[in-house]
Amino acid sequence: MRTDGRPINANQNTHGGSPRRLAALSLALAGSLWGTGFFFGKMAFQEMSVTENVTFRLLIGSVALLPILIRTWQPFRGRDLWILLLSSVVGVPVQFLIQFKGLEMTTVSHASLVIATLPMLLAGGSAIFLRERLGMVEWGVLVLSAFGAVLIAISNTRPDRGPHPTLNGDLLVLLSAVAGVVMTLSTKNLVKDRDSSNVTAATLLVGTGFLLFYAELWQPLRFHFSPKIWAAVGAQGIFATAGAYLLWNWGLAKMPASRSGVFLNLEPVVGTCLGIIILHETLGLTAVIGGMIIIASAIFFSLRPGDS
Repeated sequence: MRTDGRPINANQNTHGGSPRRLAALSLALAGSLWGTGFFFGKMAFQEMSVTENVTFRLLIGSVALLPILIRTWQPFRGRDLWILLLSSVVGVPVQFLIQFKGLEMTTVSHASLVIATLPMLLAGGSAIFLRERLGMVEWGVLVLSAFGAVLIAISNTRPDRGPHPTLNGDLLVLLSAVAGVVMTLSTKNLVKDRDSSNVTAATLLVGTGFLLFYAELWQPLRFHFSPKIWAAVGAQGIFATAGAYLLWNWGLAKMPASRSGVFLNLEPVVGTCLGIIILHETLGLTAVIGGMIIIASAIFFSLRPGDS
């Protein structure tokens, strides 16, 4: 999930059908694994607080990535170090604490659909901060996707028909997507000169260090939870964190960013399906319409012509 101001050479990144297919498969798996994160988070909330869930999830993911960081270690100096610190703080403790606090207050299906605004937020951020060109049609689609997010936020379901979302929860998830864009835009320059797995591991490990400091300062961690809850957190850490980020950055290094965003759409699809099928959540009509608008907008941005 990285972009930078330097145009990516599409011919360089997409030579050969097999590497392109492997990159697409890697990105698709990453998007699907991210889609499980909200589901396992809801399970963990049965016994854990938001801070405990996020901390243990990131800690498990970071430990899984530690051997990769050691094997591919490159020191971060000067500007790269400051970018790493910014990405780690905003992308790990800030993004995840806000996102899962929002999840605690809303449903898995709503959170999954709201997070689908990420490709459009990324496109808008790239246009504003990286000076990538967007035409009137693209800006119109951005506005339309924002309208879709509003439809989801104002939608509600009947409390007697299972879990129901809240406006505040949806807005917090949306705010976390903004933090994700900041993380993305601030670290693409690191990926172009370094091994993608090295950047992934370093970012998560440093961010988890800040998260542990915050947790111990404001809410000391507990450790006595049932095996079911530890299994849910372990799945978050291994699959929805370490595995997803490694697969995404590996695929992104081999495919233009403008073609990669489409695979982010698997996250809301998988998350929404898990929420409805397993957790018996329901979606209001306006949420369904809003979700369709957002996903269609994300596909448009992912497939639009360009070499960004």
